[in-house]
Amino acid sequence: MDLTLGQSLAALPAFAAYFACALALLAASLVVYAWATPYDEIKLIREGNVAAAVSFGGSTLGLALPLASVVAHAVSLPDMVAWAVVALVAQLIVYFVVSRLVPHFAQSIRDGRVAGSAMLASLAVAVGILNAACMTY
Repeated sequence: MDLTLGQSLAALPAFAAYFACALALLAASLVVYAWATPYDEIKLIREGNVAAAVSFGGSTLGLALPLASVVAHAVSLPDMVAWAVVALVAQLIVYFVVSRLVPHFAQSIRDGRVAGSAMLASLAVAVGILNAACMTY
């Protein structure tokens, strides 16, 4: 089936709505995630803290991957929001598990030690991939 440019652009409002909603959900999820951690990731990143950047970057990917799946599979915007909350909860669980497994985790991030943050980033992305795959209902 060949679509004309006009037919293709007819989907632009839906694209804009889902894209804007996905960006807003990602931003809101990152704010909640940052609030749930005992250190200020953005402040640490601005100061050049690589450990904070690695952990926050991995968590960002871990949130974005399931959001991308939800955008592709959601039946409505409210459905997308509901599944975005599930993705956020999964990432918060990853953070709390890693913070319990790695002794003095929060302090190691503040001190810029990357080992724990690399572990967190890796697990955040892995859980994000699994989460995204499970959201193909």
